[in-house]
Amino acid sequence: MAEPVRIPDAKVALSTASVYPESTATAFEIAARLGYDGVEVMVWTDPVSQDLEALRRLSDYHQIPILAVHAPCLLITQRVWSTDPWVKLQRAQAAAEKLGASTVVVHPPFRWQRQYARDFVTGIWRMANETDVRFAVENMYPWRYRDREMLAYAPDWDVTKDDYRHFTIDLSHSATSRTDALDMVGRMGDRLGHVHMADGRGSAKDEHLVPGRGSQPCAELLERLALSGFDGHVVIEVNTRRAMSAAEREADLAEALAFTRLHLASAARVPRR
Repeated sequence: MAEPVRIPDAKVALSTASVYPESTATAFEIAARLGYDGVEVMVWTDPVSQDLEALRRLSDYHQIPILAVHAPCLLITQRVWSTDPWVKLQRAQAAAEKLGASTVVVHPPFRWQRQYARDFVTGIWRMANETDVRFAVENMYPWRYRDREMLAYAPDWDVTKDDYRHFTIDLSHSATSRTDALDMVGRMGDRLGHVHMADGRGSAKDEHLVPGRGSQPCAELLERLALSGFDGHVVIEVNTRRAMSAAEREADLAEALAFTRLHLASAARVPRR
């Protein structure tokens, strides 16, 4: 008789960025229809993503929880929720607390944000000590153009070089930085609190492919998380902007969910009595 498979407590969520150029509202609808466990809200130029009451209504209507909030720290969101990066994080924390999300995802500062970068590590610790919300700092990558490389993030794109309470691993970013993702996860250790599941081929462009379509160890990482009893969130954050139709986009997101759940079904067995 086959032994039952132990599945970890990690929930699989859909990033609202995964439906771009469709709306935040569309992401909730798709996540509910496909059976995701929740959503991660990417706060960006879509007004709904910035509106806590609108987000609460979407969550209630579709009966799908908001598990994480991605702070507005992209180039295109420099003026969203203030131009002060600390105010952005304070508002992201308040949003997470009000919406019941356990995690705020944040990128390291851009190098030209000098004061913010100088105080970032200690500031993140200070904020983390004031809330139960996890501030999970995400690995990034050097910017490349032809044979040139620019270090765009400070203190570093490799966040394991600094002391943070929680990390986010993004496998598209590890592909772009040409970093061994499993080695990076090893350096993160038990401070790994959040996962952006995507794939990449090592291009200078941040690809965010459906997991299994690139060269990253997506399956291996998920199996490692299952074996370790990882209880954070695994968030599908893929690029579907080239989808030719809504049906094609939805098929990609269904494939990503199936891949993730399959490999989270650990080979570890529950001992027989």
